[in-house]
Amino acid sequence: MPIIKDFTLPPSPSQLDIPQDSSPSNQTSAIIAFISGNDPVTQQPWCPDVRDALPHLDAAFAAPDAPAVAVISVGEKLVWKDPMNVYRTQWGINNIPALVRYQHVDGEVKETKRLIEGEILDKAKVQAFLA
Repeated sequence: MPIIKDFTLPPSPSQLDIPQDSSPSNQTSAIIAFISGNDPVTQQPWCPDVRDALPHLDAAFAAPDAPAVAVISVGEKLVWKDPMNVYRTQWGINNIPALVRYQHVDGEVKETKRLIEGEILDKAKVQAFLA
């Protein structure tokens, strides 16, 4: 499945458009990878953990049977460090990179799985996340 780089993130997880239909033909979850923005000089992610994790994310989601993942940049370093950053306040993201699954639980969209930082480098943990 594709890595989606132009995903429009709603204001909060509760507004994600996830079908409640649990049939095998429907994707009933949303997976989002929260990563750092690029350094303006190097054009590489400013966060070293993100730089380390990107090849692992690319490999995991390149498989033909892998689900889609939306990749969201949390911005430049100063934007990310702001405690009022929308990703911190509305999405509960305090570590990057973060790989997060959202699903319907009891009629509401909720986070059901999360891997952060070095956990994304562990192939077994990523495979378990995707299972």
